[in-house]
Parts: sequence; structure tokens; C-alpha cells
Amino acid sequence: MKVFLAITLLLMQLFATASVIEVGAGKQYKSIKSAIAAAKDGDIILINKGVYAEGEIVIDKAVSVRGVGYPVIDGKSKSQVIRVEASGVVLEGLEVCNAGYSSSYDWAAIKILNSKNVIVRNNRLLNNSAGVYLQNTSYSEISNNTMQGNSTDEVESGNAIHCWKSNNLRILNNSLTRHRDGLYFEFVTASLIQNNTSFKNLRYGIHFMFSNDDTYIHNTFRTNGSGVAVMFSKNVVMRYNTFEENWGSAAYGILLKEIQGGAVEGNTFLRNTVGIYMEGTSRILLSNNTFKSNGWAMRVQASCEANTITKNNYFGNTFDVGTNGTMQLNIFNENYWDKYEGYDLNKDGIGDIHYQPVSLYSMIVEKMPSASILLRSFMVSIMDKAERLMPSITPVELKDDKPLMKPLSL
Repeated sequence: MKVFLAITLLLMQLFATASVIEVGAGKQYKSIKSAIAAAKDGDIILINKGVYAEGEIVIDKAVSVRGVGYPVIDGKSKSQVIRVEASGVVLEGLEVCNAGYSSSYDWAAIKILNSKNVIVRNNRLLNNSAGVYLQNTSYSEISNNTMQGNSTDEVESGNAIHCWKSNNLRILNNSLTRHRDGLYFEFVTASLIQNNTSFKNLRYGIHFMFSNDDTYIHNTFRTNGSGVAVMFSKNVVMRYNTFEENWGSAAYGILLKEIQGGAVEGNTFLRNTVGIYMEGTSRILLSNNTFKSNGWAMRVQASCEANTITKNNYFGNTFDVGTNGTMQLNIFNENYWDKYEGYDLNKDGIGDIHYQPVSLYSMIVEKMPSASILLRSFMVSIMDKAERLMPSITPVELKDDKPLMKPLSL
């Protein structure tokens, strides 16, 4: 709070004496570079409608760069387009396109380095390998932007929003598509991702690596190559997101790998190969989620422990839960399972006998994936019937001791 207050007071002092500099045909300056060279901290640079191809534009002053009628800033696929090296910069109302690709220098449409309090909002970033790249950046906001990339393979492509070694970021209301990853976080802490739509990216809708104490809420991740991956991180909160239509042999709504602490609450997992895949995960609360029409609602590997899975709805999934172990190291309690056929004699809303969401057939498929060809066959139907009569034949201890008789209103 004190940092934000200090920055706000500084900006108020800067803009109190701000000048307005116009760029465009018939205006004060013909090029963006010349306007930046003439500007002082706190000035406003208005870029009028037109096409500006000036190579890499470096912003090293605390200026506000605003587009009028979405001027096109074109990188001609030869370099990155805008590089920000100052704090207090605002970029808005621009169309930034055709940034080049470089595996050595991480070119992007907009690259922000070693800065604070930078705002990138209401821009169109089109036909770029990478959209916005933030490095060692803090207390900054990327909001209300449209980013449509040109990626065709994972190797020679960049991410829509790439954040490295940064903190206290706000990623809000962006549309992200046709990049390698929609969002990539590495060594990023105390940041918020909210109300973004990440779809049709080659790899992940979000990719977290070594990033702690972050929150993402009310986002939609649709038809990405492998869904969302959160790996090697602590205390990540994931609430009210939608993960849908992530199909493929290695696809899932969300992958949780080597995660400790945090919460997965109020999310919807719809028509994914795997809703949630958990490996090496501990102390996560999974509650109030809806799993509908997935191949596997959840795959919980034997390396997971001390997780609480409670008050979730499971509808129409081919397999509710899959696992590669036989021990019960996690708590499943008070979930609604549409396959549950128990009874409730005392009418308390909780089934009188436990439910085992791991079927014998799912364990066979876990060990021999080729056995999935027998799905909905007569042989599997006989196996399911036998398992219902003798649930002890399923060699796994995972069970819900208090299955709900009616679905939760989530």
C-alpha cells in the first residue's frame, strides 16, 4: 500500500506539469521516436491514426503513449516493436503488429524491462510471435488487450503474456490466442490473473513455474493444446475458472505437479480428456468444483497426499477418478457422484454406504492404455455389474465415506 501511494503521488506531480505531444501527418512530430526524444517525464504522447514502421522503439521516460484511432506500429517482422525501460509508462490504444522472432533475445511486440508501475491497456497485438514480455517488473498492469499471435509450432514461437522474475502484477480482461502459451509465469509472486480468455494456444492456457502466492480467478481456458499447467509452486489459488474442450492424449483441464498449499474452488471442468491431473501435490483444497463430461474427472497419482476433495459435483464422466496406487492418502468426502447407487434410509442427504470412484476397469486402463478400446463393450459392462455386487474386488482404498444423494447447487 505504501509503495502504491508513493508511486501515485509521484505520478500526480509529474502529470501536473505534463505537456501533450502529437505525432502524425501534419502534427508536431512525424515519428514516434522523435516525439519520445523531445518528451519529458510525465508528458503525454498522442499518436494519430496511421502506420508507423520505425524499427525498435525504446521508451526510457515516464511518458503516457496513447493511440488515436488505433495507429499501427509495425515491426515488419524484423525486430521487436516497443521496449520499455522506465517506470510509470502507460501504453494504450495502439495496434502493435509483426514483431519478429528471436530465440536469443526474446523479442516481443512490447517488452518491459526492470520497471515499475507500467500499464499496458486497450491495445491490439496482432501477428506477433510474443505479445507482452515482462522481466524484473513489479506493480504493473496488463489489461483489456487483444493478442492474436502467429505461432504454428512450439519451438519457434512465443507467449501472449510472458512474465519472468516479477511481482505484484495484475493481468486482467485480456483475450489471448494463437501463441505458444496464453500466459507464462516463472518466478512471479503475489500476482493476480482475472477475467482473461485464453484459447487455441499451441501448448498451455496458463503455464506456471516456480511462482508462489498467486491467484487466478474467473478466467476461461478453452481448446488449448494441453490445458493449464501449474508446476513447482506454492500457495496458488485457482477459483471460478472454466476449463473446457482440452482434448488429446496428453491433454487435461489442469495439471498440478509438485504443488504445495493453495486452493482449487468453484471451477468448471467441461469436456476435457482429464479434468485435473495431480502428481506430487499436497495440502490442496479442492471444493465446489463441477466435473462434467470429461474422460477422467480426476487422475490422482500415488505421489499425492494430504489433499482434501470435498463438495464437488461429478456428472457424466467416463471415469470419475483414476489412480496408479492402492493407498488412500487423500480425503474424499461429501461429493456428489452421479454413478452412486447407494441408499439413504435416514434421509439426511448422505448415502449410507461409501462410494468407490475408482473402477476396476479404470485401473486396467491405467496400466494398459490400449484397453480403452473396450469402453462400453459387453465385457466392461459385465465387469461393472460384478464390481457393484462385490466392491471389494476393486484393489484400491480410495473412497468417499459420505457421498451426497443430490448434486450441490454451485
